[in-house]
Amino acid sequence: MYKSGFIAIVGRPNAGKSTLMNQLLKEKIAIMSDKPNTTRNNIAGILTKPDAQYVFVDTPGIHKPQQQLGRVLNKNAYSAMEDCDVLAWIVDGNENYGAGDTFILERIQALHKPVILLINKIDQMNKEKLMEVCLNWSKVYDFDEIIPISAKKADNLMEVLKVMKSYLKEGPALFPEEMTSDHDLNFRMCEIVREKILLRTHEEIPHSVAVLLEKSEQKPNGYHLQMLVIVDKKSQKGILIGKQGRMIRSIRLAAQKELSDLLGQRVELELYVRVEQNWRNHEDKIKAFGLDEFDDD
Repeated sequence: MYKSGFIAIVGRPNAGKSTLMNQLLKEKIAIMSDKPNTTRNNIAGILTKPDAQYVFVDTPGIHKPQQQLGRVLNKNAYSAMEDCDVLAWIVDGNENYGAGDTFILERIQALHKPVILLINKIDQMNKEKLMEVCLNWSKVYDFDEIIPISAKKADNLMEVLKVMKSYLKEGPALFPEEMTSDHDLNFRMCEIVREKILLRTHEEIPHSVAVLLEKSEQKPNGYHLQMLVIVDKKSQKGILIGKQGRMIRSIRLAAQKELSDLLGQRVELELYVRVEQNWRNHEDKIKAFGLDEFDDD
C-alpha cells in the first residue's frame, strides 16, 4: 500500500523549519540562517521511500508583516497550509506560547486538517523541562500528535516520518523518484548567494535583499555566473559592498565555493548591487523578483 501527500511545515520565524526539512531529506534544499524570514518561497523537499513519497513544504515564518513583502510571505505560507494533507507545526521548545502562535493557531483551526506538533530543540532541555513544555502545548490545541525533536541533531526524525506516513493518503508518487525539490537549479543558486549575505550582514540588510540570476554560461573550464543583488536603500548598497569592496568579495568567494560544490565544476561568480527604492512595498517588484508565486483570487 503506497502513500503520498503534502506536509506543510509551518511556524514562527526561526523555529527550525528549514533545518528540519534539510535533515529529513539529508540534503540542503532550503538555505538557513538565524535571521527571521530566511525562507521566502514555499519550497518543496521531496522524500521518496519504497512505501511512500513525502512532499515536505518549507514555508516562510508566519509573522506580523511590516511591509507588503511580509504580507506576501504570509500568503505563501497560508497557501501551502490550505493545499496540504497534513500540517506540521514546529515550535521552539525554549520559547513560551505567544501572540505569533495565536496567529498561526487561528489559521490552523479554520482548516480542519491533521496537525502534528513538533517541539523542537529538545537537545537544549532536560526531561523535566520537556515534560512541562509538552503538557503546556497539549492545553493549547487538540493536536493529533505531539513529537519532541531536535532538527539540528536529527533526533526523533524517524518517528516523524512514521507518524506522518499514517496521515498520508493512499496513492501514487506525486513527483518523479529522482526529484528532491520543486525549484530549479537557478533558484537554488540565487538562494545560496542570499544565504551568504544573510550570514554576513545585520539589521535591515538581510530583509532588504533579493538576488537575481542575470547570466549563466557553461564554458569548457566551468560556469560563469552573473548575479544581481537588489537592496532597497542607497545606504545599504555601501554596507553590502563594504570598505574597499571587502564585504561583497567575502560574499562572492563563499558563494562561489558552495556553487562549485553544487554544480560539480569550477564557478566564476560576478556580483553586482543595485538599489530599487522601497521595493518591498511594491507588488510588481515582489512578483518580478519571484517572491509572490500566487495570483490573488
